[in-house]
Amino acid sequence: MIKTSYRNLGEFVRALEQSGELLRVQAPVSRDLEITQITDLASKSPGGGKALLFEKVLDSPFPVLTNAFGSRKRICMALGVEDLDDLAARVRRFIEMEPPRSLAQAVRLLPLGVDLLRFFPRRTRRAPCQEVVLTGSRIDLFQLPILKCWPQDGGPFVTLPVVITKSLKTGKRNAGMYRLQVYDRTTTGMHWHIHKDGSHYFQEYRRAGKRMPVAVAIGTDPATTYAATAPLPRGVDEMILSGFIRRAPVPLTKAVTVDLEVPAEAEFILEGYVDPEEMRVEGPFGDHTGYYSLADLYPVFHLTAITHRRNPIYPATIVGRPPMEDCYLAKATERIFLPLLQAVLPEIKDYWLPWEGVFHNITVIALDKEYPGHARKVMSALWGQGQMSFCKALAVVDADADLSRPRPLLETVLNHLDLERDVYVTEGVLDVLDHSAPEPLFGGKIGLDATRRLPSESARPDRPIRRQWPEDSALYPHARKVSHRITHVHRPDLAVRNPVMLLNFQKDGTTSALSVAQGLLDSQELQDFSIFVFYDSHIDLRDGSLVLWKLFNNVDPKRDLLRQDGRLVVDATKKGPEDGHLRTWPDDIAMDPHVVDRVVRRAKELGIEEFIP
Repeated sequence: MIKTSYRNLGEFVRALEQSGELLRVQAPVSRDLEITQITDLASKSPGGGKALLFEKVLDSPFPVLTNAFGSRKRICMALGVEDLDDLAARVRRFIEMEPPRSLAQAVRLLPLGVDLLRFFPRRTRRAPCQEVVLTGSRIDLFQLPILKCWPQDGGPFVTLPVVITKSLKTGKRNAGMYRLQVYDRTTTGMHWHIHKDGSHYFQEYRRAGKRMPVAVAIGTDPATTYAATAPLPRGVDEMILSGFIRRAPVPLTKAVTVDLEVPAEAEFILEGYVDPEEMRVEGPFGDHTGYYSLADLYPVFHLTAITHRRNPIYPATIVGRPPMEDCYLAKATERIFLPLLQAVLPEIKDYWLPWEGVFHNITVIALDKEYPGHARKVMSALWGQGQMSFCKALAVVDADADLSRPRPLLETVLNHLDLERDVYVTEGVLDVLDHSAPEPLFGGKIGLDATRRLPSESARPDRPIRRQWPEDSALYPHARKVSHRITHVHRPDLAVRNPVMLLNFQKDGTTSALSVAQGLLDSQELQDFSIFVFYDSHIDLRDGSLVLWKLFNNVDPKRDLLRQDGRLVVDATKKGPEDGHLRTWPDDIAMDPHVVDRVVRRAKELGIEEFIP
């Protein structure tokens, strides 16, 4: 039986252990990279491994919990459901509720009304989060086991914080998840993205010339932690979403030194303020895209108090190249927010955010198509819809497509697309973490209409499906004739009308991959290929997840595509000035080899042999 509500993180940890989902690491570990490497191994093991509780962290008295949400089972446990679609069904129940037309209908709706009362947070004087109160010279962030996650990180980062702010104009609360880089004992960075509520509220204080009070809860109950990550409309209180998920109100208590309410059952609370005129360099940080987000100027958070439980657990999340724990948090958002998306666009039957798209780079839509151009209409609507507006690529398929089977779905797209008429390239706003566009926050977008044509629409070209192909070794000489910079080729084994060739391209900073694209299109020996995709020379073209991740992250559709006569060349290489890209290109995240070797040598001592590949 799934427990529907956890009062606090400790209850959740006990439930994980009772379910066999928790591994206690009793050997001493370093918060500097070592915990990250161990967690990364667990996250990328089959099924997401286990949650990890590091009981002895060097130079800190507090244990560290990682990967708590990092599997389908654990994210369902966290949100109190057998399946994430069960929670979506609860959402649908409320948004489809109609006013009663009779007394009998009103009586039937009474349970829903009672349920609604459970959503709203309640005030309490019982505050376990304030069992220990540290102010003044006793404030010391370095006593917390805050992790340095990746080698190029600018310092240690708090990665699972619930940052609580309040609008100066409306008094509405926001609880968002914004990372905090530790600068010293009493200050951190405050990484507010421009499209987040915390940033909007910060601008209110900045215009008023006032300090902004801030509280940060670390180690809330799992529903509250998830709610802080959810893309709610501006002004909607995340504590209400948490109450909805928990089926119980979130207890809040008055903070000690700032005029804010904080989750009473949290493990740690950081209290303080942000001065609207003070900025400091924050980053780099190994981000969920699998790349380092670059250093930039962000506001500074000054602590006025640290409060915590007597025996707290410090939770952290490790992000990087998927799959990792945040993939399961994103899957929860995908399922929970489907009914809300359908309330605006009821023709959408389902949607899917592939992990390789790191949540904002690719969305696949299953559409109940009714008229010509319907897919284009939905694309335009989604690009103007809340945080969906940051999505770089949209692929639209028919309502009967099975979004749970990636390979047949890819074949469906490649079979249906007319590359001349079904590929829609435009421009628009992008996520701040998108590194591929020539300019920050704005760049190319692409829409793919892979729906079946209606009788009233003109038919697509009837390209035959070629069943017999030469080996890669036989295809390579033909590509090599086009350019000596092409070092390997691979034809994915897909029976499709638009065959694909993947190519490694050796770059030296002088020649762009697209400069040789015309030669590929003109090659008689390669004329049966519809799509060519360039990758850097070190990329393993046979690693399907890797090539999709690079494709979704490294391409600006307006700059990096060449389309001609129903065929397409795509440049998914790292860009530089030779490509017309003048921004700094971030490095891939990679662990220090010495740390990797050390963890492997210590695998038996750490009890993690099952995670070693």
